[in-house]
Amino acid sequence: MVRYVANKFFYMLVSLFILISATFFLMKAIPGDPFMSEKKVPPEIQARLMEQYGLDKPVYVQYFKYLGDIATGDFGISMKHQNQEVMGIILQTFSASLKIGLIAIVISVFIGILLGMLAALYHRKLIDNIAMILAVLGIAVPSFVLASLIQFVFGEKLGWFNVMGFDGPLDYVLPVAALSAQPIAFIARLTRSSMLEVLHADYIKTAKAKGLNWFTIMFRHVIRNGILPVVTYIGPMTANIITGSVVIEQIFSIGGIGKVFVECITNRDYTMIMGVTIFYGILLMLARFITDIVYVLVDPRIKLTGGKEG
Repeated sequence: MVRYVANKFFYMLVSLFILISATFFLMKAIPGDPFMSEKKVPPEIQARLMEQYGLDKPVYVQYFKYLGDIATGDFGISMKHQNQEVMGIILQTFSASLKIGLIAIVISVFIGILLGMLAALYHRKLIDNIAMILAVLGIAVPSFVLASLIQFVFGEKLGWFNVMGFDGPLDYVLPVAALSAQPIAFIARLTRSSMLEVLHADYIKTAKAKGLNWFTIMFRHVIRNGILPVVTYIGPMTANIITGSVVIEQIFSIGGIGKVFVECITNRDYTMIMGVTIFYGILLMLARFITDIVYVLVDPRIKLTGGKEG
């Protein structure tokens, strides 16, 4: 197990290095500089700004300096927010994104598994048909379209929720619904398909023949084996929710990291763009790393190393 975790951690570090390098050189490939949008900046002031942020040095010097700073947790100073550290801005704005993301993940897993279980247990009946129709709609409708729709219906027309801002518990409802709709649909379909396969497996028939009660069969065999595909999907689902929050936060005017990311792209704030991109990358890699470990713990049959099992 230790070797398995170490290998996963090593590949995560390699992926992070590639992400940092790619992000850095892509930023350098963009024409112009972050100060060209300023109106009538005198050449001497622009030269001073370039020197202040180290942009006057050769690219390879900037690259190795940036790698060294990242290794110590220094993401640099924002080029548009005066005297503010990138990491400070990220941590300050990430709290809103984290709250929405965590709630969306929990709701997605709970409702998705519940819908999938009901659809499998009542296969080809009304509940199954309704659940699968909802799943198809959830997959087909993009999150930003759903966000605008529920914002219009439940905010503008019915007046049940605020359409913008993030001031109270009720303000979580619409953004979380928009973020979790698609993951719920995927998890419901995965759970239904997997549980149908498990319910018709030979070992379930054997358990029934031995006289085990229905709850024991469901919780010890069916659910444990039926949710394995869901565990695999949690990593990509976390990625979808985290990256999807960028658009959702803009629609609902939530002051989270997604809104900051859009603004820093518009303002050509290179250090913020690189910092937020790397921060997102670290979150997604950690989610995948944890998912791989949890998957092994849930299903001990998975080999942790190559070769044949003894």
